[in-house]
Amino acid sequence: MFETTSNLSPLSDISSKDIEKLNKKYKSLTASKRIEQLYLDFDINDIMLTSSFAATSAFLLKLVSDINTQQEVFFIDTGYHFEDTLNYKSTLEKKYNLNIKSVSAIKEEHDFTTKDETWKKNPDFCCSINKVKPLDLIKQNYKLWMSGLMEWQSDHRATLDIFEQRGDIVKFYPLLDITKVQRDAYIEEHQLPFHPLVAKGYHSIGCEHCTVPGEDRGGRWNNNPKTECGLHL
Repeated sequence: MFETTSNLSPLSDISSKDIEKLNKKYKSLTASKRIEQLYLDFDINDIMLTSSFAATSAFLLKLVSDINTQQEVFFIDTGYHFEDTLNYKSTLEKKYNLNIKSVSAIKEEHDFTTKDETWKKNPDFCCSINKVKPLDLIKQNYKLWMSGLMEWQSDHRATLDIFEQRGDIVKFYPLLDITKVQRDAYIEEHQLPFHPLVAKGYHSIGCEHCTVPGEDRGGRWNNNPKTECGLHL
């Protein structure tokens, strides 16, 4: 819950003015201090944290694990991840003592996309079935969603604020204004492990069918204007 000193409404009826107050309060803080403050302002049971265990997911996961190892980390297992991604998830789970919970699509719906090869003809629908819908089923149990989006990653992400009201949930992006240079410097300083495919030219890593080597998110949904799976739209 919010600190009594914050003068903010409960999450159940948070207003646009509350969001403005949160953004003003957190703007000047470092990413680490933002996460520390989050656990003072909110109850951990209200917080949902997701990770794709992609290129540099260790950045946010290291920050969170240094502050609160009880935080659950949700991984959307689409059934189409690279084997390297699953191995990277296991590596980070052990290294940072992460409390990981995997969520997946309804089996019959996932099987349909496999037989239909839906990613070839309608990647939006494939993402909806295998990523968006599984998370929607658990999202209703939380009031705030913490994610590692950074504004330089795409045009859409450049329009976001640290806190945003999205439907029935508050989004929190503690890394939003971290530059690529700052991110890479932190990774170097703390010797964080990269996803194995980064060394092969993959800088944004999703499902195996839809990911090729490329800068930033340029390797996602190759030859398609799509830049987001839909989770953060």
